[in-house]
Amino acid sequence: MENAHFIHDSLKSFGYDVSGGVNSPYIWLKAPNNMTSWEFFDMLLEKANVVGTPGSGFGPSGEHYFRLTAFGTYENSVEAMRRIREM
Repeated sequence: MENAHFIHDSLKSFGYDVSGGVNSPYIWLKAPNNMTSWEFFDMLLEKANVVGTPGSGFGPSGEHYFRLTAFGTYENSVEAMRRIREM
């Protein structure tokens, strides 16, 4: 859960609309600029080399949202947040 709190707080400090990561290892964020969840997936992969789950895979209500997991190592979580911050 240390990773989840770190990812949640980092994304919030970057200006993302974030939820989750408090009682579960999943962090949800709203894709910026009304991007679809797949557009955001492509951008994260291309610009930050970070992979997550497009919200559209969870049904129509998941569109425009994106899910990251905190199951990796703390070092990888720090690196992923650095890459997202620098996009």
